[in-house]
Amino acid sequence: MHTGPTMKLDTTLFRPKLLDSLSGYDRASLARDIGAGITVGVVALPLAMAFAIASGLKPEAGLFTAILAGFLISLLGGTRVQIGGPAGAFIVIVYGILERYGLANLILATAMSGVLLMLMGLFRLGTLIRFIPVAVVIGFTNGIAVLIMLSQVKDFLGLKINAMPADFFGMLAALQAQLHTVQLPALLVALGSLSLLVGWMRLGQRLHNTRYQWLAALPGSIIALLFATLATAGLSLPVETIGSKFGGIPASLPQLQWPEFSWDSARFLFMPTLTLALLGAIESLLCARIADGLTGDRHNPNQELMAQGIANFVTPFFGGMPATGTIARTVTNIKSGARTPVAGMVHALTLLAVVLVAAPLASHIPLAALAAILMFVAWNMGEWREFLHLRQYRLPYRITLLAVFFLTVVFDLTVAVEVGLVAACLTFIYRISSLSRSEAVSTIDHPMLANQEARIQAWRLYGALFFGAVKLVEEIESQLHKPVLVLDLKNLIYVDSSGADALMNLIHTCRKKQVYLIVCGLAHQPLDIAHRSGLIQHLDGRLEPDLASGLSHALAIAPTLSTEPKPDTDR
Repeated sequence: MHTGPTMKLDTTLFRPKLLDSLSGYDRASLARDIGAGITVGVVALPLAMAFAIASGLKPEAGLFTAILAGFLISLLGGTRVQIGGPAGAFIVIVYGILERYGLANLILATAMSGVLLMLMGLFRLGTLIRFIPVAVVIGFTNGIAVLIMLSQVKDFLGLKINAMPADFFGMLAALQAQLHTVQLPALLVALGSLSLLVGWMRLGQRLHNTRYQWLAALPGSIIALLFATLATAGLSLPVETIGSKFGGIPASLPQLQWPEFSWDSARFLFMPTLTLALLGAIESLLCARIADGLTGDRHNPNQELMAQGIANFVTPFFGGMPATGTIARTVTNIKSGARTPVAGMVHALTLLAVVLVAAPLASHIPLAALAAILMFVAWNMGEWREFLHLRQYRLPYRITLLAVFFLTVVFDLTVAVEVGLVAACLTFIYRISSLSRSEAVSTIDHPMLANQEARIQAWRLYGALFFGAVKLVEEIESQLHKPVLVLDLKNLIYVDSSGADALMNLIHTCRKKQVYLIVCGLAHQPLDIAHRSGLIQHLDGRLEPDLASGLSHALAIAPTLSTEPKPDTDR
């Protein structure tokens, strides 16, 4: 007997997409992958450093993450062209964990999130991530974008703030208190970098499909970073640089580090760890779906989660930070001609070569330019048009989106996701319960009920009989005033344990009140749970295949029954 879907361990082989991609692989494919990998590696260079600095870490943490996690995700992942690495969505969470629990516990939280991601993949939970409502995703994405932009105001203006608070009101207070320390050179560098980014993007749009479209392929972030660095060094501008703040970037491979964990703090890391895992899963699988749309391929979500888990488990012990699939870099990879995961591996090797060869040059990069790049990234990651289109949606959608956005900005991303998911679940329960209904069977549709109003009552149930809709059965139960009850469940598509329990209570009530109950139309899942819950046995053979058979049965038995049901004295 079928027992319905169950959660079980995936017993299939661990099969990265790379193995399937190498079938028929030739020199032309290799050339395209190498070209795409080098291009996206150049694009990822400033972003990796900027994300790390914004998260409260050293710039090499972002580079090591892009190198190690990017390589592992491409090597072991379930997509052909996805690029993994540090992402802007993690900035707020990482910064909060770092401020509250310290670096050692950030490493622990990241590694634990990797374990959770691996388990999600092993237990085939990849498809469940798609069930997270769009309103929740847009709400926290826009909220994160606002927090990223707010966190970059310090370096954008060159303010003298030693350490930015992690919370919204703390950041506002710190910025207001030090607003008088604005450094004009830093502001000019930031404004110049931001203007160059916007201008380069618009120039690329105009050059599309022209003989100069190759210029559009050059990443704007690199152009802005190059000009800002040359201007700062050439004019000897008194602005803070990577070298002045962090002492530069080590030109060496990352070393295994095993920090001393504080278990007193680590025991409070479950929710931050869960947030890292969920956000990583959402970002990576959303990115994979976008890549599928651009390439016509289909990713393996469970394999992708396992790869993301392995990468996040390994990377923090080599000086890295949380990683996930990155939409902007993945799209760049696809547009640059990538065909297989080899491009992602080349992207990681390109960054490794830059670190080993050109790390000393990074010391001259001004933080104001990186702040401008992050401002630009944050603005582009936000789906701001959704706020303008809110009137087009129902009130629950609007409330959920705005609530998640507000809570993300003002309080905490963990709280926002929790409240958003609860709100979305409650809204879903309400909507599904409102779609479920009951109706009395009329004599117009079934003339055989004519002149039987005193003896027979018949009801139809529609939709799903779950914990949010058991009131439908309870309402029928409260109207047992005739000796025969016919209950048509043909249009009932789903019954959960609460629904089965409500039907069982109806059976018991009918027995107490001496009401003859006939159930008809049970099929598929409702029939299955009726067998498993024992409902079939309690019906004592009063089960008919359809309403017509049920009414015929009722007409045959009704003359033998009293017209006055026994009152339910137990109520």
